Amino acid sequence: MAVAPPSYCFVAFPPRAKDGQVVFGKNSARPRDEVQEVVYFSAADHDPESKVECTYISIDQVPRTHAIVISRPAWLWGAEMGANEHGVCIANEAINAREPASETEALLGMDLVRLGLERGTTAKEALDVIVALLEEHGQGGNYYEDANSCHSFQSAFLIVDCEEAWVLETVGKYWAAEKMTEGVKCICNQLSLTTKIDAEHPELRSYAQSQGWWTGEDEFNFSEVFSPADGHLACCSGKDSLEKQEEIITVQTMIDILRDKASGICVDSESFLTTASIVSVLPQNRSSPCIHYFTGTPDPSRSIFKPFIFVEDVKLVPKAQSPCFGDDDPAKKEPRFQEKADRRHELYKAHEWARAVLESDEEQGQKLRKTMLELEKQGLEAMEEILTSSEPLDPTEVGDLFYDCVDTEIKFFK
Repeated sequence: MAVAPPSYCFVAFPPRAKDGQVVFGKNSARPRDEVQEVVYFSAADHDPESKVECTYISIDQVPRTHAIVISRPAWLWGAEMGANEHGVCIANEAINAREPASETEALLGMDLVRLGLERGTTAKEALDVIVALLEEHGQGGNYYEDANSCHSFQSAFLIVDCEEAWVLETVGKYWAAEKMTEGVKCICNQLSLTTKIDAEHPELRSYAQSQGWWTGEDEFNFSEVFSPADGHLACCSGKDSLEKQEEIITVQTMIDILRDKASGICVDSESFLTTASIVSVLPQNRSSPCIHYFTGTPDPSRSIFKPFIFVEDVKLVPKAQSPCFGDDDPAKKEPRFQEKADRRHELYKAHEWARAVLESDEEQGQKLRKTMLELEKQGLEAMEEILTSSEPLDPTEVGDLFYDCVDTEIKFFK
């Protein structure tokens, strides 16, 4: 069984989060050399009978899809994490379970993240979308751009809006979900649901019984029943990091947690690296905008979190998008992944220089890091002003917000 990459997803609700705000975050751990891009798609109407081409399979399109902004490995259709115009955020985790994930090409967990965002106006609606698609199409296929072996995983999701969050854990088409409306939650690359289950696949328990994994007599504990036979793993370090926070959890606290290498939350190992990160703040007062901060670059401890706000005319950011190879893309041609495409975008290339300086030159590195944090701080302070202002947001002022931040970062690195 392939080792599931150690990503971490977090959510904090009041009273643990700042008054009236829900804070969401994810570090996406992926193969070290994989590039992630940040892409915005506007809301769209679709013809009846039209199809949507996901990473490996095509499925029926819906009449209307919501505007979304996502961070995704540049070779695939779906997303590691993202948000939609209705203030729904979703992140996924690759997990191993007792039942090996299917290698047959179907929907990837990452496709389901994007489909949930495109089709759900609330966290619960997005959950319903995901489980219905799982039932219809199943999940499976290679999680990595690797021609030599198929790395397939089951999926877990953290689905959040300003009122509630759902932890959804899946094994094939079977699933269980827990709802939360207060406190903090972390999910990582292992099953975490136990006996508190607020929604489940109608045949979940009978399936577990038919496999001999549950007697039907003991209390049903999802992760004990479905975790790999070599034992249910200990709780993930992210949970400790979040629960140990004594102060109120803000965007800055969440960014600091994602940058923490000592705890293992910021992954930098031989095979895996945190290739992109997100932090979102979802105000419970709906007159304030949701703000989503993306790095679009690897290693959050050496990256700048840049804000994005949904408005009518969002300016596209080609500099944070990877080149498009069309039908010649090695991920689309079969057999897949026979060549390795250079998917680095302009922001990624500029950031490579910064990473090299931060790693090699102590004095210049410290100076550079200080300036990067200063740039980020300016963005955070400007966003805080928007959240605390009693004036309505002027859409013309923030339509090119993410564009300007990316542009400034690239110029600064040059």
